[in-house]
Amino acid sequence: MSDYAIIRTGGKQYRVGPGDIVRTETLPYEFGDNIELDDVLMVSTDGEVMVGSPTVAGAKVSAQVVGQGRDEKVIVMKYKPKTRYRRRNGHRQSYIDLKITGISLSEDA
Repeated sequence: MSDYAIIRTGGKQYRVGPGDIVRTETLPYEFGDNIELDDVLMVSTDGEVMVGSPTVAGAKVSAQVVGQGRDEKVIVMKYKPKTRYRRRNGHRQSYIDLKITGISLSEDA
């Protein structure tokens, strides 16, 4: 049974394990930086599950930035018939790729 954690970043939740690559919304880090995410909602190690309320105390997920960029353009259209109302907008969301390097728990947790 593999170790995994549920983390929250960018308003979304992700199930991650060591070696996983996760694409999240952009964070203020550069390529190659090592970061620690401490907003851990659940941790499973050695078949033992710890659920936080709301977060697990002392749990950290370490990750490395392996990529960043922008997604493909999404077109947003607004249209109302018979009134000559048309609006066309595009949006490209920035992202960052994180490679999970480890999940750690402090001893007093």
